[in-house]
Amino acid sequence: MEKKRRQSMIRHAKFSLAIILFISSFISAQKLSSFEVNGNFNFEDSEYLKWSELSINQPIYNGILDSVKSKIARNILKQGYYFIEFSNAELIVSEDSTLFKIVLDINEGDPVIINNVFIDGIDTTTDISVFRQFDYLKRQIFIKQELESNIEQLLTGFENSGFPFAKIQIVSVNVFRDSINDENLADIYLKILSGTENKIDRVEIRGNTSTKDYVIIRELRLESGESYVQNRIEEFPNRLNRLRFFEPVPIPQYFINSKNEGVLLVEVTEKNTNNFDGIIGYIPPGKNESSGYITGLVNISLRNLFGTGRAASIRWNKYNRDSQELDLKYLEPWFLSFPLNINLGLYQRVQDSTYVQRKFEGSLEYLATEDISASVLIASESVVPTVRAIPVFTVYNSSYITTGANLKIDTRDDPYSPTEGLLFINSYSFSRKTINGPSEYITSNLNTSVDLQRFSSSFYFFYELFSRQIVAIGVNAREMRGSTFENSDLYKLGGTNSLRGYREEQFLGSRIFWSNLEYRALLTRRSYGFIFFDTGYYFRPEEIDKNIPKSEEFLYGFGLGLNLETALGVLRVSYALGEGDTFSDGKIHFGILNEF
Repeated sequence: MEKKRRQSMIRHAKFSLAIILFISSFISAQKLSSFEVNGNFNFEDSEYLKWSELSINQPIYNGILDSVKSKIARNILKQGYYFIEFSNAELIVSEDSTLFKIVLDINEGDPVIINNVFIDGIDTTTDISVFRQFDYLKRQIFIKQELESNIEQLLTGFENSGFPFAKIQIVSVNVFRDSINDENLADIYLKILSGTENKIDRVEIRGNTSTKDYVIIRELRLESGESYVQNRIEEFPNRLNRLRFFEPVPIPQYFINSKNEGVLLVEVTEKNTNNFDGIIGYIPPGKNESSGYITGLVNISLRNLFGTGRAASIRWNKYNRDSQELDLKYLEPWFLSFPLNINLGLYQRVQDSTYVQRKFEGSLEYLATEDISASVLIASESVVPTVRAIPVFTVYNSSYITTGANLKIDTRDDPYSPTEGLLFINSYSFSRKTINGPSEYITSNLNTSVDLQRFSSSFYFFYELFSRQIVAIGVNAREMRGSTFENSDLYKLGGTNSLRGYREEQFLGSRIFWSNLEYRALLTRRSYGFIFFDTGYYFRPEEIDKNIPKSEEFLYGFGLGLNLETALGVLRVSYALGEGDTFSDGKIHFGILNEF
């Protein structure tokens, strides 16, 4: 008997479960077919549907009508209609019970118009601009967001005028009916507590274990007792990031200490500023060679010597048995505490068994503003052909004296991985080239005094399309003008820093151009993956006397890569294909971002 009772209960439970599942699937099958609003004059049905957060084919759910009315009321209040009424709300199900529609009968009422804005706590004679801030709101629909936006703008104005602790209180909003004009009006009462003007009396630096305090303060260009200006404070991280001494710097904090002094707190985290990158290899002798040779790269960068902001770099690169480069640079910042940077450089290139090129240059850079600088330069250069057992003409023994000027605008928020801003560099130089020999190649009709002009322009733009998605655009142009050129004079195109997909310095030209388009996805603040498309152009004029034909070509390259911030520096590696390349012909470009 007990067994039969249990079996009966199990059959009953199964039947009930089947009924529940059938009803639930039946209900869930009902979809919204239409949304109808009656009595609306100021807003379309589609606007109400958007406010309801429903969509056509929306499944029905319990309490859908109450939810719709609540959401619509909340949204129409934001439009300044505070007296909306729902006279009727219906949910109508179709005959086959698969569809339903919602019908609302409403009375929107009249909007509330701002009649007056009364401001207390300020002097009407000295702060008339504050009143003008709210003048245009009068006779406008009372929209809460508009009022809050005006208050926010006013607070920003106070922050940029030395009052960072200013407050604005909405004391009350008096809504009433004007029976004469038959409209709803509102009087708004505000109280402004501006406080006393605040100044920056002290700058406190935290986190710098190596960098001297004065190096950071001079970069901020702050003077003791300067008024607090919020938009200037927000620019400070960009200035410090450009030093490349720190991890991304946060916006400084401001507070009043126990001595009633205004203190600006700058917190930094130092990064490694001394980088060493190098590789040495040995190439064994070939079939007709008696000895092998050493090849490799050594790149040493010291960007913050003794915490003073001074910088030095050494770069040695041996390409093959007969070619190598040596590049030395030194930076003396803020010479004698003036906004003047002194740059010195020594460059030597041994090109195959063709020539040796040496160049010494110096420049004086004036830091006009935080973003703009201008410099003048002077350089002395010599090119000496390599002595050969059998005399063969390669280049002239020549010397150069070069003078020039440079203009730079840099508004990037970070030099390693910008998310916004631009970099513009425009330069001009004039060289007087004197040909000294070899005597056997100097003829009576040879012009031994040649003038060369060089024009150079670079423009980079960075824009954040979406969060952590950056578009980087670069355009570069170089042109040299003169009556005659030699290989040592010409610009070089191709490789990691110009046209990817081609060998380093593969092309020579008196006029070159290249552009870089990158789409970057940030992995961390200074590391990102990217895809790119580069274009390049070079032109070399015909030189009949040297039996050199005219050469000119437009090229392109594309690929993908990765930029990684490491302990050694910012490492960039990319895989690129040039015009007409197959996958196996791709070039791998590898290098560390220039830290000097």
